[in-house]
Amino acid sequence: MNMQENLKPTGRVKVVHTNAAGETIHEFEVPNLVTAAGKVHIAQKIKATTNSPVSMTHMAIGTGTAAAVSGDTTLGTEGGRVTLTDTVVGVTNTVQYTATFGTSIGTGAVTEAGIFNASSGGTMLCRTVFPVVNKAAGDTIAITWNVTVS
Repeated sequence: MNMQENLKPTGRVKVVHTNAAGETIHEFEVPNLVTAAGKVHIAQKIKATTNSPVSMTHMAIGTGTAAAVSGDTTLGTEGGRVTLTDTVVGVTNTVQYTATFGTSIGTGAVTEAGIFNASSGGTMLCRTVFPVVNKAAGDTIAITWNVTVS
């Protein structure tokens, strides 16, 4: 009997940009790319009996515009990184990461985001590039990132 399985992590990223008055300026959803390093990280976590490799703990945004490719290990131009506010494992093979980039964090023409396992450097699980979000100092960006293994 020849059995074949194609296990593949994929994801979707929801971005909500809110101005200083609390009004939603942009809200959209885009696909993401699970990087080659991210796939290795997932495989290592399946084997791990401790927190090695370290779990994903941070999300970053930046201003790089190059398309996401499998070999990416960093954002094109990182502009701000924050600790994840929540990580939830769902019953549908999905991990949901959330983070909010508050006032004065990651301002400028934001066009990319990534998930990492460190406050600087670290392994990048996923990366996405999206239409420009002009984040002023008083604005916030909330990102909900779903990674599904199917």
